Amino acid sequence: MRRAVVTSAATAAGVVLLLSLKPHEAAGPTPVIGSGSGAGAGAGSAAGAGSGADVSQPSPAPSGSAAPAAPAGATRKVSGDTVNTRYGPVQVQVTLAGSRVTAVDVVKYPNAERRDREINSSALPVLNQEAISAQSAQIDVVSGATYTSDGYVRSLQSALDRAKG
Repeated sequence: MRRAVVTSAATAAGVVLLLSLKPHEAAGPTPVIGSGSGAGAGAGSAAGAGSGADVSQPSPAPSGSAAPAAPAGATRKVSGDTVNTRYGPVQVQVTLAGSRVTAVDVVKYPNAERRDREINSSALPVLNQEAISAQSAQIDVVSGATYTSDGYVRSLQSALDRAKG
């Protein structure tokens, strides 16, 4: 009987301590997660949640737009389709030097919830690196970010298709 009382009291104290913890949430602008260098190219701080403010994202060129045809060795950027996933839209922009993919920037991705930002801050750089290494949209999905990975691959494929045509 004595053990039951001690165990119950310890469990209750543990539950109270866990419920009193507040999760850490970073504040700052929503980054454009990319593989290239320059401003906003990393998976840095996430948008401020809990402020009640609408999370905004950079406004990319309209979906389906591509840079005008450029000479074979010129650098150009091509935007892919915006793909709606279960957790939000995903859109990538591919930087090409001739026909070679040199960088992939994710201009839209699910980031409304803290967990979305947490998952995508690690998954998107992996997807970017895979796309550059593969030079195609034939890449593996990232475990734990299946919906974002699927949207990424579909947007990347549409950007590569536009670049060819």
